[in-house]
Amino acid sequence: MVDLLIIGAGPGGYVAAIRAAQLGMTVTLVEKRKTLGGTCLNVGCIPSKALLDSSEHYHQAASKFSVHGISVKELGIDFKQMMARKQDVVNSTVSGIDYLMNKHGITVMHGSATIVGPNQVCVDTQTLEAKRILIATGSEPTPLPSVPFDGKRILSSTEALSLPKIPKTMIVIGGGVIGVELASVYARLGTEVTIVEYASGLISAMDVDLGRALQKSLKKLGIQIHTRTEVTGCSVTKTNATLTAKKNNADVDFKAEVVLVAVGRRAYTESLGVSELGIALDARGRIPVTAAYQTTVPSIYAIGDVISGEPWGHKAYMLAHQASEEAVICVEMMAGQQPHLDYNCIPGVVYTWPEVAAVGKTEAELTAANVPYRSGKFPFKASGRARAAEESDGFIKVLSHAETDEVLGIHMIGPRVADLIHSAVTAMEYRASAEDIARLCAPHPTFSEALKEASLDATEHRPIHI
Repeated sequence: MVDLLIIGAGPGGYVAAIRAAQLGMTVTLVEKRKTLGGTCLNVGCIPSKALLDSSEHYHQAASKFSVHGISVKELGIDFKQMMARKQDVVNSTVSGIDYLMNKHGITVMHGSATIVGPNQVCVDTQTLEAKRILIATGSEPTPLPSVPFDGKRILSSTEALSLPKIPKTMIVIGGGVIGVELASVYARLGTEVTIVEYASGLISAMDVDLGRALQKSLKKLGIQIHTRTEVTGCSVTKTNATLTAKKNNADVDFKAEVVLVAVGRRAYTESLGVSELGIALDARGRIPVTAAYQTTVPSIYAIGDVISGEPWGHKAYMLAHQASEEAVICVEMMAGQQPHLDYNCIPGVVYTWPEVAAVGKTEAELTAANVPYRSGKFPFKASGRARAAEESDGFIKVLSHAETDEVLGIHMIGPRVADLIHSAVTAMEYRASAEDIARLCAPHPTFSEALKEASLDATEHRPIHI
């Protein structure tokens, strides 16, 4: 009997395995895929970022190099090589997880796992015993009943990351993170892309100003965007797909070579056997857990995309880094430690260009909660570093409490904000005031100066450079 058996080897599962091994536990990690890393490393975060970077390099060469005095002749796309590089990145990253498992003495098994008892898991035909079981099976693309996946014309994000050729036209259903990222990839490569979104704006879970700014940016790529549009059906032929929808109470049609359905993800709990053990799933198929990530069966735990922790304030964002943090916290609690995770300080990032990043409360959330706040904003067009880089789109917005000046949320769209947001996370973890950030010396010229200036605007409305 091992100390801990983990089902799922994504960013939650493999991180939990490593931390448990560091704490002296014997660990078995079970993964249904032939490779470790879960959705994120195999068909999610890593391959999508590889394609986002490749497509942005091409877009820069095609549209921006000339202003720098760089001339490129006979520019072209070797899509086969682009996809091969993407797969090389995936393979290299996945092999790194194999190395880590060997380094920490973790037993890895490949197969389908079903929990058959509080301390028993059946992997294919073999029954394993463990003192504790941790579910980290992640999520899968949510299907749209009126537009079912077929893997050829109607795609999930998995197929969209491995297309054999660049489509001439593409409809993306869903203006969330996955939808706008993959829309960006193919629009840069020359595909005529149309985004159809039911909500009133893009990335609707984030601050509304970010969605508006991102929409302007995507339109510069030639992407057509239809918000407040409800998809009602789809018909498919050998050459294209026709989407039917309603917009402003009128029927509208959209036709494209392929349709990407990116309306979200759902918890993967199928065939785990949790219901048979008396663990009741919520309405969205997620596993309710306590603040210690325990299910109603004390020896069984769950983390990541599969859990619902709403009764104790857990934010149900499906983020790889959130799953990794939960993994560490969960395992350390098993070992008797008392770690802490502040869900309000978990950042979200959209890897379009310009990038989008945020942490903490939005203006809408603060208004709904009747929290008095001040807002400070600084545009990248006023940043010398941004102008030097020809990257002046976007802004940073700092929200602070109107009475205490404590930072409540920071929202960014601009160059390299996916990296810059960590400074905002640090400030919020230590409950900094806007003045605290404003008093920090930012190196010049850097993009980070925009965070200092936005904080100056929030605390005293006295930014230096606008």
